Amino acid sequence: MARILVIDDEEGVLNAVRRRLARAGYTVVTADTAEEGIQAIAEADVAYDAIITDMSIEGPQAGLEVLQAAFTRDLFAEVIVMTAYGNVANAVECMRRGAFDYIEKNAPGVDTYEVLVAKVEMALERRRHDAQTIALWERAARSKERMP
Repeated sequence: MARILVIDDEEGVLNAVRRRLARAGYTVVTADTAEEGIQAIAEADVAYDAIITDMSIEGPQAGLEVLQAAFTRDLFAEVIVMTAYGNVANAVECMRRGAFDYIEKNAPGVDTYEVLVAKVEMALERRRHDAQTIALWERAARSKERMP
């Protein structure tokens, strides 16, 4: 079962995302500050399968700090950045730094939680694919070492 870390300072959003992801079958850990989320990333026994973070938790750069912490822990981290106040510059910067996706919480006519579940499923599929690719590379490297 995939483990997902959700970081958001809005209690209503945090609880709604937690409930929706749990209903989809995921194990969900929550944090309501960037500092708490970064600590959870660093101290987890096993890296989270996906991380969802608000862009502007305590400040405008908090989401980028979470993104950096995620990639420091796990080069294959799948991070989805959410924001209530989306803008193109933030989206581009998050994607440039390796975020899997960037979504707006309040997009009119869109069920953000359904979109989020779909994005999580896509991110987890990419993570599985990356893990399989690494396993193939490792097997190929081991077999080359054994050849005379």
